[in-house]
Amino acid sequence: MSQASRRAARPSLLMLIVLALLSCPLLAQEPPTPPPPPLPPPQARTTERIAIRAGRMFDSKSEDLSKQQIILVEGTRIVQVGPAADVRVPPGTEVLDLTNATVLPGLIDGHTHIFASGPDLDEQMLKESLQYRTLEALVNAQRDLYIGFTTLRDLKTLGGQYGDVDLRTAINNGLVQGPRMQVSGRGFQSTGGFRPKGYSRDIPLPSMLETVDSPWEARKAVREQIMNGADWIKFYAAYDFTFTPDGKMIVPPTFTLEEVQAFVEEAHDKGHKVSCHAFGGKGLHNCLAAGVDTIEHGVQLSDDDIQQFKTKGIYLVPTLYHYQLERDHDFKKYGGHTVADVSEPNFRRAVAAGVKIAFGTGVGPFPHGTQAKEFEYMVKFGLTPAQTIRAATIGNAQMMGWEANIGSIERGKFADLVAVCGDPLADITELERVKFVMKGGQVLRNDLNLPGGKGCSQK
Repeated sequence: MSQASRRAARPSLLMLIVLALLSCPLLAQEPPTPPPPPLPPPQARTTERIAIRAGRMFDSKSEDLSKQQIILVEGTRIVQVGPAADVRVPPGTEVLDLTNATVLPGLIDGHTHIFASGPDLDEQMLKESLQYRTLEALVNAQRDLYIGFTTLRDLKTLGGQYGDVDLRTAINNGLVQGPRMQVSGRGFQSTGGFRPKGYSRDIPLPSMLETVDSPWEARKAVREQIMNGADWIKFYAAYDFTFTPDGKMIVPPTFTLEEVQAFVEEAHDKGHKVSCHAFGGKGLHNCLAAGVDTIEHGVQLSDDDIQQFKTKGIYLVPTLYHYQLERDHDFKKYGGHTVADVSEPNFRRAVAAGVKIAFGTGVGPFPHGTQAKEFEYMVKFGLTPAQTIRAATIGNAQMMGWEANIGSIERGKFADLVAVCGDPLADITELERVKFVMKGGQVLRNDLNLPGGKGCSQK
C-alpha cells in the first residue's frame, strides 16, 4: 500500500473527535421518552362457567333498566339471564360481583377509522409504511376495545390497502386481542376525490381509496374488494364542500347516479351492504335514490331526503362529536361558518321525523379511545339516553346484520358486556367512564376491584 493510500485509510482527526464526543455519556443525546405500557392481557378464566351479579342491567330491546340480575356465561356465550331469585348458579361457577354497577351490552361504534392516527392523513400515508400503519391500527382498535367498544364497523383504510381484512382475520383467529370487526377495505372515490392536496401535479402520489369512473368500473371494483375480503362497500358520493356567505353548504357530487346505482346493485346482489359518505346535496340524493344501507354524516338534509331515509329504512350515522371538535378550525376556514352549525339542526329534524339513527363517531382523525363523548351530543341534540344506548348496541347490531350474536344481553349471544358505576339513563356521560369490559366471556378490563364491587360507591 502506498503512503497516500495509508493516509486515505486512516480516520481523520475530525472523525475521531466526533466518535469520542458521541461515546461520552455526558454529551450523548437524551434517551427518547419511553413508550406507554402495553395493554393488560385478558384476565385468566378459572372456570368454564361465570356468573355475573348485576346490580342494574340495561335491556337494549325494551330500553328498561332491571335490578339484581344474574348473567350466566359458559365459554364465549350467555346461557341464562334473569332475576337473582330465579337463576341458579351451579356449584364451581366463578362469580363476578357487579352489584354496585350497571351492566350493559358491549358497545358498537358504527363508524371508525383504525388506520387513521390523527388529522394529518396525508403525512401518514406518505411517510409511514403499510406495516407500521397496520401496527398502529391494531393499537387503535385495542384502545377502542378498552373503553367498551367490543365491536367496530371500520370504514376504509385510507391508503392501508386490505390491512383491515388481515387485522380482522388475526383477531378472529385469536392471534391478537381486539374487537369484533366488519371492514370495508380500500373504499372508493372518483378521479379528483379524496386525494393528497397541495403537492406538485408532476409528482405521482398514492391514493387513499380505489378510483373508479364508470358504472362498469364500479361493478368490477366491487367484485374485487369483496373477493379480497371486504364486508362493506364504502364510497364517497360527495367530498369537498364550501359555504355561501349566508351559511349554506355547497356540496358537489363525485359519482353520477348511474355509478352509485352500480355500486349498490353489485354489492347487494352479492349479499353485502353499502355505506355512502355524503354531507348533502346531489351526492346524498343519489345515495338515497339508489338505496344504500347507511349514510355517513348527512349534515344537510332536505325534507325529501328525510322522507327517503324513512321510506327506505336507511340509517343515518351522524358523527356529531367530530364536528364539535372541529368547530374552531371550521370557523376560521369557512369564513365564520362551521359544519357543526349545519349538523345539529338537521340531526334534530331527522330524530323528530323518526329516521333510523346509528351510533358512529368517525374516530381516527381524533384520538382512538376518546369517542365515547359522542353519547353526550346525541342526547344533547335530541335522542333520549335510552335511545342513544340502543343505537350503540342492538341498533348497530341490526344495522350490521349481527343481531343474532351481539347487541343485547340474551341467551345464546356472545358474552360481550361492559359496566359503569352510575345510571347511564340518568347521566349518559357514565359511558365515558366504563370500568369493566368483557368480550366473548373473557374479562379484558376490570377496574372494579373485585370481589365486592368496591370500585363503585355503595348504592
